[in-house]
Amino acid sequence: MPQEASRGRIRSALRLLRRKERYAAGAFLAEGPQAVREALAEPGRVTELFLTTAAAERHPDLAAARPEPLLISDDDLRSLTDAVTPQGVVAVCRMMHRPLPELITDRARLLVCCARVGDPGNAGTVIRCADAFGADGVVLSAESVDPYNPKTVRATVGSLFHLPISIGAEVPEVVAAAHAAGFQVLAADGAGENLTRLAAAGELARPTLWLFGNEAHGLPADLTALADRTVAVPILGAAESLNLSTAAAVCLYTSSTTLQ
Repeated sequence: MPQEASRGRIRSALRLLRRKERYAAGAFLAEGPQAVREALAEPGRVTELFLTTAAAERHPDLAAARPEPLLISDDDLRSLTDAVTPQGVVAVCRMMHRPLPELITDRARLLVCCARVGDPGNAGTVIRCADAFGADGVVLSAESVDPYNPKTVRATVGSLFHLPISIGAEVPEVVAAAHAAGFQVLAADGAGENLTRLAAAGELARPTLWLFGNEAHGLPADLTALADRTVAVPILGAAESLNLSTAAAVCLYTSSTTLQ
């Protein structure tokens, strides 16, 4: 039976809600049974596991997990997550981002760079899309949101634990490394070339790095100029545009089916 968590352990976990404390500790919080199960799949990644009594009853597999779960009250659980409807499960996980050269290699075929993406929900959803469509890794550039932000982690729904993540590189550095490794670099932009026409012409059938820009302002001209070409998702209805994560999903799906 899980043991009750001490106040000291709860306080240590609470500190991880702050970015500075996360990076000092090399750890972050993952909330929800699905994300925590994915984190537990790699031994040693989860260092603390907190469950409410109700969650332990709902999820007997987590109640029997290692490390041994610690029981916390509903109030303490709510203090560890900003989710509107907490699911009673929070894990302390070791950070696992990697240096840029470990992502951009001649073995990779499809990579994603979030260029100054500031919204945690969008960044998390792009990571989830990258995972779903077989990307080999995601780079969150300098000035992008922290991938270990609780909202970002939650939006990935466990995909953060499935594929390599690199953080902090400047976009020109990412593009230069991709070009050196033989990748084409495509920038998603509403004024670019038609995505489906490029796919039909076989233009996506080579290793590709996608650049996705800030949700409010898109990619600035200096970053767009780094790409080999700009590409737009064709809009057939009356919608003015697509949001970042939806456009990323379409671009990555199209690339992945062309690369197969």
